[in-house]
Parts: sequence; C-alpha cells; structure tokens
Amino acid sequence: KVVCGDKVCWQAGSDGTATVISIRERRNALERWQAHGHNEVLAANLSCVGVVVAPVPAPDWFVVDRFLCAAAVMSATGVVIANKTDLGDSLEPVLDEYRRIGYTVVQVCAVTGAGMDTLKDVFRDQTGILVGQSGVGKSSLINRLIPDADADTAGLTRKHAEGTHTTTASVMHRIPGSGRLIDSPGVRDFLPAIAAGASIQSGFPEIDAASAGCRFTDCRHLREPGCAVKAAVEHGRISARRYESYKRLLRTVAEHWSD
Repeated sequence: KVVCGDKVCWQAGSDGTATVISIRERRNALERWQAHGHNEVLAANLSCVGVVVAPVPAPDWFVVDRFLCAAAVMSATGVVIANKTDLGDSLEPVLDEYRRIGYTVVQVCAVTGAGMDTLKDVFRDQTGILVGQSGVGKSSLINRLIPDADADTAGLTRKHAEGTHTTTASVMHRIPGSGRLIDSPGVRDFLPAIAAGASIQSGFPEIDAASAGCRFTDCRHLREPGCAVKAAVEHGRISARRYESYKRLLRTVAEHWSD
C-alpha cells in the first residue's frame, strides 16, 4: 500500500491520470500497532518527526515519549513543538525536562506567528511529519508555514477540551525555501510498531546513556541488580515520569510479541 512519503515509479495515462507501477524500498517508516495486531504505516522515508503539544488539550506526555522513541528507532530526529504559547507557560517544566535530555524544543503560536521562522529552520532540507493529539494545532501550523496549504482546522469540543479530527489522511506539503512536511491525523493514543529485538532504550537517550554503568550488558532496568538507570532515577538524574514511560512501553511491546 502506498503511503505518504513513499517514492514510487509511475506511468502517465492518456487521460491525464497516473498509475503507480512500483514502490521503491523505504528507508524507514513510522508505524503503529492497531487492534488485532495489525500495523498501520503513517508515513515513510522521514528524517524528522515533530511532536506537537499545547496547553489545551492537556498533553499526554506518554504519547509524546512514544513518538520520540519511534523517531529514534527509525533513525529520524525527534523534535518537541509547543504550540499555543499565547495560552501561557504551563508546559515549561516538562519542556525543560526534554531540553535537558537534549531534544530540540520549539515554542510557537499558530495564531500570532511567533516562532514560525525557527520552526521553518527545523524542517529545512528535511522530510518531516507533524504528529500529536487532536486539537493541538498541527493543521494551523501547516497553514502558517504554507499559506496556500488550505489545511482544515477546527476548535476544541467544549465538554472535555478535546480536539476533533480535521485531518483525515496524511498530506505532504512543500515549505517554501525549506523542506517537505506531512500533516497527519490527530491521535488519542499511539503505540509504535517496534520490531522484536529493537532497542527501546535507544528511544530514551538519558536511559541509554546511563545504561553504560549497569552491571549487566543486557540489563532491562527493571529489577536487575546493579542497575545504573534505577540509581539515576532514585537520585533525580533521570525523570521518574520518563522512567515510568520507558517501563510502560517496554512492557507493552513485550506483551505484543508474546501473544
């Protein structure tokens, strides 16, 4: 199945249409697991994954971590994009956490245009994708970056301050003077389709770095003795929330492959 970002061989028809003849081998793919063990490929051949958050709707930081982990496992750069800065700085403590780990954090406002030049630079010469919860303003950012994109946008539902789905399919746009950017449908949850044996800890840079001090090279950082990661969590050098996020993903992936 052809997905956004695929490179294809195609043939022009006499009526102005085009037919895909073959799909070239993918460099990577952003995939998620769905019910009954099926995989859904969201996009392919990515070099940058921009995870968009906002004060409203309230961020699910575990979902953010999973997108960032997926980016690392597929050898793409993960970036945290904080939209709606006009609504205050309530996200700042967690954003600082990501900065300390080494992630690029870009603060923007699709309404005022603040930070858009910086965001444009992030995607320069890249094939990127915007991902995140519904309602965080991904399509609004696309429209700011690419005035003729005409991406559909909508507000939040009042009852729960949750986003509604306005993007129903991934669409690639060219950013003038920059790179290519895919607008993707919003999610309420995300479970990356990580291959059996893949290193989940590589998607958590601070855990990966601390693991060099573990007694055992195959330490999973759960109940093993001499675990440098657990010691770093206990001493506050690694965020307890991030460590919990790592454990949840490790457990979920293990359960998937044991079924």
